[in-house]
Amino acid sequence: MRISIYRWGHFNAAHRLHNDHWSDEKNKEVFGKCNNPNFHGHNYEMEVRLTGELDPETGYLFDLSELKRIMKSEVEDRYDHKNLNLECSEFKDKNPSAELICYEIYKILRNVIDKKYDIGVKLWETPRNYVMYPAEH
Repeated sequence: MRISIYRWGHFNAAHRLHNDHWSDEKNKEVFGKCNNPNFHGHNYEMEVRLTGELDPETGYLFDLSELKRIMKSEVEDRYDHKNLNLECSEFKDKNPSAELICYEIYKILRNVIDKKYDIGVKLWETPRNYVMYPAEH
């Protein structure tokens, strides 16, 4: 039987959206308040989905306590109370937009969770805005 499980996580982080190749005026026009030179923060909420075949011996798809541990050690501890632009090497040369943060979380999890599971990540930057990877069709 193919089934999905979900786990929520949370972290707080600061970032600034800015393109060094653009003028200050263009950065302000495109990114608005998110271009604040002193950065700004969000209370990020994430949902991780694992999909695969149910283990008939355990009745589990994947141990949720293990997923909780992975999300905390690999994602929450990495990003919580960090300035993403300054403290996270994956954003050294790219804007830490919600889209790219979500994609980076996916890549982190993909590297530590068995490939037999499909993974999906939703990331809420605000209660009204979220992104997901991979995208739904």
